[in-house]
Amino acid sequence: MSEIAIRPVTTAADLAAVVDLCWAYRDFLYNFAPTERRIVETFYPHDKYSALMDRLAEEHARPRGIILLAERDGIPLGCGMSHALSNTESEIKRVFVTDAARGTGAGRAICQRLIDQAREDGFAKVYLDTSIAFAPARALYTSLGFIERGAYQPMPEFTRDAICFYELPLTDIPASAGSV
Repeated sequence: MSEIAIRPVTTAADLAAVVDLCWAYRDFLYNFAPTERRIVETFYPHDKYSALMDRLAEEHARPRGIILLAERDGIPLGCGMSHALSNTESEIKRVFVTDAARGTGAGRAICQRLIDQAREDGFAKVYLDTSIAFAPARALYTSLGFIERGAYQPMPEFTRDAICFYELPLTDIPASAGSV
């Protein structure tokens, strides 16, 4: 079995694969548990999510964002993306790997590439969030140096005990030097 490759989205076919993965991610969240379903219904009702998918490339366009695709032997297995929140702050969004990629290190590799790209792009800090129920994701983010913090954007009250928010200062952390 060949290695999982992580690379920037460069073609319409790449983007279509990422959109499919994003829909699978939304479905995963929606069906995970009642709390995650409420989060999806609040932030990403079908029509709103569909509109987001239509403008995904613009929302995460270079030079202040990026969309990554993870694949093995041409089969899409995961994705992740980032975009600027300000001139100094970037946010990682929609890191997702399929069941076939869980436990392979693909999620870690996607995150590390997004962190490295944010650093190269001159951001001083990266933010992300995840469901409190996703213990493996939370462990991954902590192992990458993210620090748990309060919400970095306005959120409905019900999310207080449902979503974990993280930040990673990039100025004090050395680059991965290509190791993923």
